[in-house]
Amino acid sequence: MSSNHDEFEDANRVETVRIRRAPAAEFVGGNFYQRVGGREFFKALTDKFYEGVAQDEVLRPMYPEEDLGPAAERLQLFLEQYWGGPSDYQELRGHPRLKMRHMPFKINPKAREHWLRHMRAAVDSMVSSGKLPPADEAELWAYLDRAATAMLNTFED
Repeated sequence: MSSNHDEFEDANRVETVRIRRAPAAEFVGGNFYQRVGGREFFKALTDKFYEGVAQDEVLRPMYPEEDLGPAAERLQLFLEQYWGGPSDYQELRGHPRLKMRHMPFKINPKAREHWLRHMRAAVDSMVSSGKLPPADEAELWAYLDRAATAMLNTFED
């Protein structure tokens, strides 16, 4: 059998199929950022998270700013970029270097637990409001749990 396309008897009826790879972070139904509602979702998530941080005796002292607004915005921009949204975080602050940026703070298992408690409340609020479907919730939570563990830099109390 010849590999010459012109010799194929139905050559004029065959349509060429081009398969191309989707850009990074693109999946069926859009990337995560798009699926959950983009900037609005991440703003609501981080606002809810920082409501808890503002009252937390372990985490609040780690924030040098009196106003938590700038910290909330940094987290929002980071999460948006990580999940396929705009690269505003990197354009404003450079490479995330999360471990390095958190090194000045004592992040032990207790701090991790407090961080996850407030993030869990924020995630749950997005689920209960219908803004975060179960499959996306599982994906988001798996990342947040891993990220919180990665930030540990001491086991001292």
